[in-house]
Amino acid sequence: MIHTDDNTLYDVAELFKNFSDSTRIRILYCLIEKERSVTEIAELLNMNQSAISHQLRILKNSKLIKNRREGKTVYYSLADDHVYNIISQGIEHVEE
Repeated sequence: MIHTDDNTLYDVAELFKNFSDSTRIRILYCLIEKERSVTEIAELLNMNQSAISHQLRILKNSKLIKNRREGKTVYYSLADDHVYNIISQGIEHVEE
């Protein structure tokens, strides 16, 4: 069994709250393949850019995604392989 303190467990619970929203999961899934702009994500999910931007802010504050600017366009990508693994394992678990 992994031994850790209550603060760490609280942080893990907060992390998993970010996965409780289907729009955020859909955004993360879109970013598995490659980095994308808000416009690209909005088109893929058939949603308005304002709604996507709101969810991207939450994901970025939670350190699940990162961004880079190229001119006026901001591109978003998964923060690291841990996020990819969480999404992949979640899909694998549900599809079993």
